[in-house]
Amino acid sequence: MSLFVIADTHLSLSTDKPMDIFDGWSDYQQRLEKNWRAVVGEDDTVVIPGDVSWAMSLSQAVEDFRFLNSLPGKKIIMKGNHDYWWTTMRKMENFLKENEFDTISILHNNAYRVGDIAVCGSRGWFFDAEEETDKKVILREAGRLRASIEAALKLGGEPVVFLHYPPVSQTQVCGEIYDVLVEYGIRHCYYGHLHSYSTRTAFTGEKDGIKFSLISGDYLEFLPRLVMV
Repeated sequence: MSLFVIADTHLSLSTDKPMDIFDGWSDYQQRLEKNWRAVVGEDDTVVIPGDVSWAMSLSQAVEDFRFLNSLPGKKIIMKGNHDYWWTTMRKMENFLKENEFDTISILHNNAYRVGDIAVCGSRGWFFDAEEETDKKVILREAGRLRASIEAALKLGGEPVVFLHYPPVSQTQVCGEIYDVLVEYGIRHCYYGHLHSYSTRTAFTGEKDGIKFSLISGDYLEFLPRLVMV
């Protein structure tokens, strides 16, 4: 029973959003499926930290979720900046149940135990958010991260944090999010969101005892990465 992670799958089976116009994204869905089936078993779990689907609503996301549900293993999905289909927890859980997407779960203010790991996290937000509305979002995301870590601690196992937005780069830190990681002594944090040239600014390595890893889909060449603790 292993835990894998890959963010930014950007599925668009029911929407006209071709990602192959970008470098590194040619035939990405086929590559994702081939790589996924090569490394993920039925007893494994894969975390997808945001930008799961380009759908604008749950009804439009059915084919994307059906594709995910057909892949081996359990999936824990989170919200990214392009997940416009995201709605209330109740509506999402009802959607999964009604469509019999029984291998997919939502991570939102909660946590999941996978072996010796407690999966937790939140979307996060921009480094340089200066508007009052942005500051409110950051504080809310920090609160959600805190709630998720607390839920993880109750489950036992080591809390491993998954975020959509990077909490740190080579030159910047999102203080509100980063401080929560330090406060709880988190040792491993995985994040996505960055693509193409922006990956050059990514911080991958250890800082304040936390190992940070970039796991956006194109950065991983659409091969789910094994989570190591």
